[in-house]
Amino acid sequence: MKNLQRTDSKNEDFIMLVKQLDEELAIRDGDDHPFYDQFNKIDSIKYVIVTYDENNTAVGCGAIKQFEPKVMEVKRMFVPLEERGKGIAGEILKELETWAMELGNTKCILETGIKQPEAISLYKKCGYRFIDNYGQYAGVENSVCFGKILSL
Repeated sequence: MKNLQRTDSKNEDFIMLVKQLDEELAIRDGDDHPFYDQFNKIDSIKYVIVTYDENNTAVGCGAIKQFEPKVMEVKRMFVPLEERGKGIAGEILKELETWAMELGNTKCILETGIKQPEAISLYKKCGYRFIDNYGQYAGVENSVCFGKILSL
């Protein structure tokens, strides 16, 4: 049984998981990593989910932050390689969407890289649809952006 905990970016398990995420992305993104990394700072994220397994080991994380009124941006989704394929990321994403709605939002958006096919597959499976690249990702060939209208 998994335990999803709502917290913030000061959570030590979240910080540890994000460090693992950044190490993986540095390899996947290669020379593009510094560009993406500048948009992924976690020092002021208020809405974080960390998932724990039955041994109270952190096995996944994700976060949301306000992008514009009524729209939350999904950030820092990560499940360590040895925990993938168990539905953890989908559970985290669903909880983030629920939290976003509780906060009065009607839509979630996100960016991922074309070098992250597992993430693209997850977002499609969870009802996200391609949208035009937004903000700092506009015109960036290696970025893929998604959006989803939230509903109960």
